[in-house]
Amino acid sequence: MKKILTIIISIVVAQLAGVIGSIFTAPSIQTWYVYLEKPFFSPPNWLFAPAWITLYVLMGIAVFFVWQKRREPGAKLALQLYFLQLVLNAWWSVIFFGLMNPFLALLEIIILWGVIAITILKFYKIEKLSGLLFVPYLLWVTFATVLNFAIWQLNM
Repeated sequence: MKKILTIIISIVVAQLAGVIGSIFTAPSIQTWYVYLEKPFFSPPNWLFAPAWITLYVLMGIAVFFVWQKRREPGAKLALQLYFLQLVLNAWWSVIFFGLMNPFLALLEIIILWGVIAITILKFYKIEKLSGLLFVPYLLWVTFATVLNFAIWQLNM
């Protein structure tokens, strides 16, 4: 029962990054964002929520397995990196949508990408499945970085 509660908490904590981000995202979608020039490869707005919900679930499961091995060497740093990337994840929405600043958001998402990559390496050393569960997230943030760059370029 304790493990079930722990995995639920892990997933909820991950989802909170999305909730925080959505506080800044939602008001801008039909106002500021709708008027931005977007590249041809920009996905429809409805795709973002299910993609992020899925990624946060994967992150929550990944951190659950690392948490189970939290006494192993490197686990403390891996968990710190995990929480840092969650903060950076939410902060990107604040910068891009809240501050309406694609350039600053681009700089921030590059840092986020690096922290995610390092988190994958640290998670993989502790629990291979945890590292692998983070790969779709890195791929999505790679795409988001390219999209962020294109939006910045098109709206300079």
